[in-house]
Amino acid sequence: MPSLQSPPIAESPRPVVPASVDYARLKRRIQEAGLLRKQPWYYALSISTNMAMLVCVLLVMVAVNNPWVRVLDAVAFGWVSGQLGFQLHDAGHRQMFAHGWLNTLVGFLTADGLLGMSYGWWTSKHNRHHANPNNVDEDPDIGPGAIAYTPEQARARRGLLRMLTAYQAYFFFPLLPLLGFSMHMSGIEYLVKSRSRLRWLEIAALCVHTALYVGLLVFFLGPWIALVVIVVHKASGGFYMATVFAPNHKGMPQVPGGTRLDFLRSQVLTARNVRSGRATNLWYGSLNYQIEHHLFPAMPRNHLPRAQKIVKAYCAEIGVPYYEASVWRSYRELLGFLHEIGRPLRTRPIAA
Repeated sequence: MPSLQSPPIAESPRPVVPASVDYARLKRRIQEAGLLRKQPWYYALSISTNMAMLVCVLLVMVAVNNPWVRVLDAVAFGWVSGQLGFQLHDAGHRQMFAHGWLNTLVGFLTADGLLGMSYGWWTSKHNRHHANPNNVDEDPDIGPGAIAYTPEQARARRGLLRMLTAYQAYFFFPLLPLLGFSMHMSGIEYLVKSRSRLRWLEIAALCVHTALYVGLLVFFLGPWIALVVIVVHKASGGFYMATVFAPNHKGMPQVPGGTRLDFLRSQVLTARNVRSGRATNLWYGSLNYQIEHHLFPAMPRNHLPRAQKIVKAYCAEIGVPYYEASVWRSYRELLGFLHEIGRPLRTRPIAA
């Protein structure tokens, strides 16, 4: 993996073929392998499985009158919400069905109906990330926030946030449970400020979701247990999703603002794959194949393992670095990157 001190992005020294042709050739190989064909039956089974798991955790929540079991069930509820998040993700990329409206329907019902999160906000933010991965000016996933992802962001910090940034590698995992709450608030802010096509429908759906989610938990569990369940559910769901998303690009080369790379290199050089396996693929919702997903965002999830073989071989053929790490190495690199970003603040007075 390129170090933090190396140039943000280096072009591959192969001027024989125009860069735009590289991606066209790769896409042709993927198409000839049939990997861009939609998989409606696979997704029908996946959606059915997610709904069955959701029903099971809710039945346990209501049927078992034990507060400790309910807290553990709330953690399981968070994991199921993560799986629903992958369902939303795939629908948002139109991976599921040939008809665009059907993908939108699944995405809307999953986000606003089941997760209580704005579908419009998520698709807008995520599409900007895909268009500009690790671009310091244009990728919202490395924009200013609780964590600093660039030296410039770190230097701009003041007060308590500056101290947090200096030691942000230690605070990173403890902050992850807040992601679930942050996503809800960001969605609300988006709907208040935007004029999206589905704005009022989303607002209505989120109101219904909130009334049912809070109202039914209070009705069946009582107010105090309901409050504990909600906090544990949102915290565990946020933690789960953040551990999946964080290793994909954090600590990989960043693209300076105003710089433009060809599509293939902008997607491959800025992404980190996490080494696959059955358990890993399930836990990550196959987003551990981050390079393949970024190259072909509309590819059905179950085709990504086959696509990896083609993409990896092709990158070696044209001399484009392809990076893959184990689960533990990916987190070690991520934390090392965050610690290095905060290093200048540890060597200067915090009050500066």
